[in-house]
This record gives sequence, C-alpha cells and structure tokens, in this order.
Amino acid sequence: MAALPQRPFIFDSSSPLSPARTEINTHYLSDETEVINKLIPLAKLDAAASARVQKHAAELVANVRKNRGRSGGLDAFLKEYDLSSQEGIVLMCLAEALLRVPDAETQDKLIRDKLASGDWRGHLGGSQSLFVNASTWGLMLTGQIVGPGESAVKDVGRFLRDLVSRAGEPVVRTALRQAMRIMGHQFVMGRTIEEAMKRASKKDGKIYRHTYDMLGETALTRADAERYYASYANAIDAVGAARDPSQSIFSAPSISVKLTALHPRFEFANAAQVVDEMTPILLSLAQRARENNIALTVDTEEAEVLDLTLELVERVYRSKSLDGWEGFGLAMQTYQKRALPQVEWLLQLAREVGRRMTIRLVKGAYWDAEIKHAQERGLEGYPLFTRKASSDVSFLACARRVLDNRDLVYAQFATHNAHTLASVIEMAGDNHELEFQRLHGMGEELYAEVVGEDKLHYPCRVYAPVGIHEDLLPYLVRRLLENGSNTSFVNRIVDEAAPIDDIVADPVAAIEAEKHKPHPQIPLPVNLFADRVNSRGLNLHDSSELLPLAEAMDTAMRKEWHFTPVINGEKLSGREVPSIDPSDTRRVVGVVEQADESIVD
Repeated sequence: MAALPQRPFIFDSSSPLSPARTEINTHYLSDETEVINKLIPLAKLDAAASARVQKHAAELVANVRKNRGRSGGLDAFLKEYDLSSQEGIVLMCLAEALLRVPDAETQDKLIRDKLASGDWRGHLGGSQSLFVNASTWGLMLTGQIVGPGESAVKDVGRFLRDLVSRAGEPVVRTALRQAMRIMGHQFVMGRTIEEAMKRASKKDGKIYRHTYDMLGETALTRADAERYYASYANAIDAVGAARDPSQSIFSAPSISVKLTALHPRFEFANAAQVVDEMTPILLSLAQRARENNIALTVDTEEAEVLDLTLELVERVYRSKSLDGWEGFGLAMQTYQKRALPQVEWLLQLAREVGRRMTIRLVKGAYWDAEIKHAQERGLEGYPLFTRKASSDVSFLACARRVLDNRDLVYAQFATHNAHTLASVIEMAGDNHELEFQRLHGMGEELYAEVVGEDKLHYPCRVYAPVGIHEDLLPYLVRRLLENGSNTSFVNRIVDEAAPIDDIVADPVAAIEAEKHKPHPQIPLPVNLFADRVNSRGLNLHDSSELLPLAEAMDTAMRKEWHFTPVINGEKLSGREVPSIDPSDTRRVVGVVEQADESIVD
C-alpha cells in the first residue's frame, strides 16, 4: 500500500482545520434564515428560465400519470400504503418485529395480535399495480395459501382471524416470511452481487447505469466490519471483472460504501482511533476500485459523523497511489445547512489535488432522526433545514456550483422530483456531461421520460441495494420515512387528485414568499416544551465547539486547587489533606485544609 500524506491529526487543537473546513463547521447549527437567504440567489433562475422549468416539469408529471400503469415497485406501494395509514404502519411494524423476535412462539403471538387490526378491505383492488394487490394478499397470507373468496373480501379482518385459527400460527408465519421475501425482491436488486448484476443486465436494466450498495450499516463488532469489508471487496472485484472495457470510468457500474459499516466505533468521540484505522481500509477499497477501473463513492450518513467522513475522504483522495483515477467521490446530503460550504471545500480539494472527483447530490435520508436527536440533546439549532422547500433550494444552489465546475468534478444528481430534474437540465444547458440517479424500485416512470435517445437522452444510474432480507428492513424503513408520507413527491406525482401546478411549484418562490423561513411548527430544541426551557446541550460532534471545550477542560485540569475553612469571611488554616482524582488516583487535584476542633467551636 502506498504511503499516505502525513500531517497532524485534524481534530487536535495543535492542527486547526483549514479555512474551508472551518466554514463547513460554522454552518453546522447556524441560523436557518441566514443560510437560506444566502442560497436563494444561487438557486434562483431568471423569469424565462423559470417558466421553461415549470413547463418541462409539468409535462414530465403529466406523462408519468399517463403511463403510470408500468409502475410496480415502491412508488405504487407507497401510494397505496403511506405511513399515515394504519395499515402501512402495521405492515412495517409487523415485518420488522418478526425479524427481531428470536422464537417462533412469540412470533405467533405477534401475528395473532396484529394481523387483523388493519382495514385491508379498503385496499383490495385499490391499485392498478399488480405488486400492490399481490402484496396486500401476500402479506396477509391469503395469496399463497388460499385464494380470497367473496366472504374474505367482504370482511378481511374476520377472514384473517379465521385463517389463523384454522391454519395455525406456524403456517401463517411461514407464509408471511415468504411474502416478505417476495416484497424484498421489489426493493433489493439481488441477494448477492452476482445476482444483482445478472438482473441489471436484463432488458429493463440495460438502459440504466448501476451503483451497487451492499446492504448493512453501523457495524457493531469487529467481525461485522470485517464481513462488510469483504462484501465490498468482493463486489468491487465482481463488478470490475464483468464491466465492458469500452465503458468510461463514469459510465461503468460502480460501488457505494458506508463508512459506519467498516468500523464498529465510527463516531466523533473516537475520531483519532477511527482516522488512524479507517484511512488504510478506505484507501485499500479505493485502490481496488482503481485496479478494476470502476468508481467508488462514499455515502455521507448522519450529521454527527460528517466531519469524520470528510477527514477520511480528504486523506484518501490526496493519496498519490490514486493518481490518474477519477473514480473516487462523495455522495453529499443537501438538506444539511453545511451543504454549500461542503461543495466549495470539495471543489477546492479537487483543484489542489489536480484530479477530477465525482459528487453525487442527494437531498438526504435521515431527516426525522436528525430533528429528534437535536431536540433530545438540547442543541442551539438543527443541522438541517426544517422545510422541504428549503432542502430543494439548497440542492439547486449546490447543483449550480457543481455544474459550473465540471472541469473539477463529474456531476451526479439523485432525485425523484420533476421540478428538481427540470431545473438541473435548465442549468446544465447543452452540456449533457452529467448523470441523474434514482433508487431501485422507485422513479421508473419519471425516468422513462428522461433516459433513451427518443427521450431527453440523459444517463441515469440506479442505486441498487444488494443483500439478504434480514439486511433489508433498516434500508426500507429509511426509504419509507423519507418518501412514505402523503406529502412526499413520490406519492404526489401519481396522485391524480394533486394539481400538477402544486406539485411542480418553484421551491425558490415558495421560500421567498415565507416570512418565517424555519417551519413554524418545529421550534428550536431549546423551545421544545411549552411550560419550560429544554435542557441545554453541547454539540460534541462539532470540532469548532469541542476544541474550545477541551482546552478549557485542560486548563481546569492543570489548575491547583486549595481550599480552607472560612469563618466570617476569614480564611483559617487547618490540617492539609491531598484531594485525589477518583478517576485517576495518581493525580492530586489539590489540597483541602481540614478544620480542627477549635475552628468548629
């Protein structure tokens, strides 16, 4: 392995962050109004361009609705079972719960208790998608075990209760597991990388490029991390062996990696250890991808590990062993307030190294958790925007900067939003050297209007999860939280009741019209409670806040404390007793002069 650039550890106070990295951190919990007001000029189009985008986006939505019969994946499922419905919640909770319950007896009790609690009758035949109808009866165990008769359709709940009593929970449990495997096929490209590549090479998959994501995140043990590393390494070799030699590094299949899967303690508190151990691990995967002439993209995850992720990306990207290879890149989330400074830092990094990198813009997939964590910790603000339209504005502002610097980066745009897609096309002009991305099982109808010589002729890459069903649920639940509400674009684009003009409304105009830029129903964490002030916390994942705290603590640790009895404001002398640090009995914190009897009297 080639030697890595040597420099002091970035989170050490003796080695301050670069100005560009410091600028990223200053936006961690910054004022939402100030941030969005700076982004609007970059995201805003002139009147003529804005009108073209509106017209184009409206045409895309209209065509999607006209051709919606070809959908059969997650889009249709979310339309039928959004998370605001009782049935959608029961389906997900039951499926996840069954995977987490170790014994059959308890699984049977769950099935008996939860199976008949939803109003399934209202969903039967309620979608043109065969997948939705199959899922309804597959998940409710009738499609594979017994065909639904008239009595079953009239009273699904009673039928299911009777079915459980007749067939018994073990049979029902087996059928439900089979149904979940069928459902998993819709959301996962394959159980193995070989199976995923074979599926991608079939007729429907050939029109797309693919990036494979090996399911599994947040390794809890070293064994987990080693297993995930092996799956990534195997996937890189398999994709590299099968790639068409005529494909460029940008058009060839690629691999996406999550750093939390490669280290059991990937957290800011262990930054020094993580950077020391993870840099050679990530570099070895990058070198492997370089040898196979395919791209490797690092996915950003929760806000609290962004600083750590950027440090690793920089160290690996600067390695001389990757010279001549333009396949290393980062997928960054634009719903964070740090997004635009992050783009500027990446552009500066690419300029310094002199090698193109890939930047994949995504809007983000951890919104609910980030909001709740900030409230729980009593932070001074949120790391992300509280309005959906603000996330869209941030995406467009970042897109502008990326498109203006295509000599430094290869631009990739992951979106299922017709207005965002049309805006990127407008900003890009006649230069088609860019790439759109969608999730496997989602956005097929929208991108059917984009991909192909008879359409807009832009390339689109499918983000394709690979793994067994047990690894599916965390990914699926995150996708549902991101897209499952009845206000999400994925749901609204196929909802005939939603006016097209509302769906393709300009987010810049929407935010400009808001007097109060942050969402009024999402108070700052300190104002979370109506009857009291929330407990105040420190953002211990921000080096700009952590380093001053560490220095102050270090100063306090070095201070020698001396305490004496005091009577009427006068310090008195007594017997000196050393005060020992209970966490380190070798350290004397200070001296306490104990009062004697005369002082007590």
